[in-house]
Amino acid sequence: MTPAQSTKGTARLLQGYVRYLTAERHASSYTVRNYTHDLRHFLDFLNQENVISLRDVDRFLLRHYIKSLLEQGFDKASVAGKLSALRSFYRYLMQENIVSSNPLVTVSSPKLDRRLPSFLSADEVKLLLDRVDNSTPLGQRDKAMLELLYAAGLRVSEMVALDVGSVNLETREIRVWGKGSKERVALMGEPAAAALDRYLGDGRRQLVDNSRTEALFVNRYGKRLSERAVQTAIRRYAIEAGLDKKVHPHMLRHSFATHLLDGGADLRVVQELLGHANLSTTQIYTHVTQAQARKVYLAAHPRAKKEEKDS
Repeated sequence: MTPAQSTKGTARLLQGYVRYLTAERHASSYTVRNYTHDLRHFLDFLNQENVISLRDVDRFLLRHYIKSLLEQGFDKASVAGKLSALRSFYRYLMQENIVSSNPLVTVSSPKLDRRLPSFLSADEVKLLLDRVDNSTPLGQRDKAMLELLYAAGLRVSEMVALDVGSVNLETREIRVWGKGSKERVALMGEPAAAALDRYLGDGRRQLVDNSRTEALFVNRYGKRLSERAVQTAIRRYAIEAGLDKKVHPHMLRHSFATHLLDGGADLRVVQELLGHANLSTTQIYTHVTQAQARKVYLAAHPRAKKEEKDS
């Protein structure tokens, strides 16, 4: 097999993998874009190392790849992300009987320093929501969108994938397709239900016009709203609200989980509502609440700090 033939074959495999991610795994456009970028980066590395076939990749070559990434200045999180994309790709190749083993099985990702997720306080969430002009179709959409992200703790990819039939305003439940094509029922409170009711009865009707889309959230042309549009809108409202943070959709999900735990919610319940497969993923929010409690304690308790010396 010549290098040219190998390159063409690998390109076809990558295209097949992207179709698999989209059609069978229901991966978000964000995930597909990142995985594709990471895999192309790895394939470029193989070309530089004159490795012709994906079957020739072993743990020694992978360790060399990790070393080269670190030498290029990639941080541990980026390296871990690239290895995650590779693991998924090789699982697909094994499933398709293209390779007989997964070389990533014996290769560990760099140990990450676990960073606590950023979140908004309840007052900051209110400031953000209050910036939306609810008198226009787009404003009604954005109000419903922000209320739902915070009330239900949805991922932005889950929210933009919702159809009108996914929402039950009477029971205040939302049927959500999460990661790995797992379905769950998310909940929302009265403000989110009221905002959605107004949007569905007025704003969405005007935006959709004659379009037959089933998408719950649509753009000004009546097409399904994109993740990037949601990110842009939230960033704009945060700036207008004067929030001194880089606010993004996932921050509302972090806020949802943190505020539930601060309010006394059981960790298992929060895990179910977030759609986390493992409890350990949810447990990071307990560290957030502990960090917040410590901050409040140090600021508020009269004997929390060392007394200042008399001048």
